[in-house]
Order: sequence, then C-alpha cells, then structure tokens
Amino acid sequence: MRIELLWFDDCPNHDAARTMLREVLAERSAGEEFESIDASDPAVAERLRFPGSPTIRIDGVDVEPGFEDPGDYTPRCRLYATAEGLRGLPERSWIEAAIDGA
Repeated sequence: MRIELLWFDDCPNHDAARTMLREVLAERSAGEEFESIDASDPAVAERLRFPGSPTIRIDGVDVEPGFEDPGDYTPRCRLYATAEGLRGLPERSWIEAAIDGA
C-alpha cells in the first residue's frame, strides 16, 4: 500500500493531517509508513496534480469520497465538504475507509 500526505508549507492544517494519519495507521495497519511530500513548489504541485493542502492519497486515490480533480494545481490550502461543513481536514472515517479498502 502506498500512502502519501501532500502538503503546502503555508497551510495551517498539514500538521493536524499528519497526526491524524499517523493515528489511523497505528490503529489500522501496524508498521505502515507514509510519504510526506512538500508540494509548495508550483512545478511539484503541477507534476503531482496537487489539489491543495492537506491531501491524503492511498495507492494514488484521494481519500475524499467522490473527489473530483479541480484541474488547478496551484499550491494552496484545501477545504473539504464534511458532515460538519467546510473544514481544512478530511474526515477521519474517510482515511480509515481508504486504508481498509486498500
């Protein structure tokens, strides 16, 4: 399983996403590691099709259910439409489901 955390340096949410991902991995798949990728450079963001920070992908698939590629890969913060409204982090259950389904 390939797990990636893509982030933008000026995003205030990437540290919380990293912590949540570590917690989920500790609970779900002992020993799994993830790659932390700084997409602050516009060339890197474009190459990785970076939709905003933080982004978590499992085997190349975004954890957000129904994710649609925005086509704009400018390094920036990302908002998620969660059950509680727009948030700067994906729902924990999305990460759990993506890992369980991989």
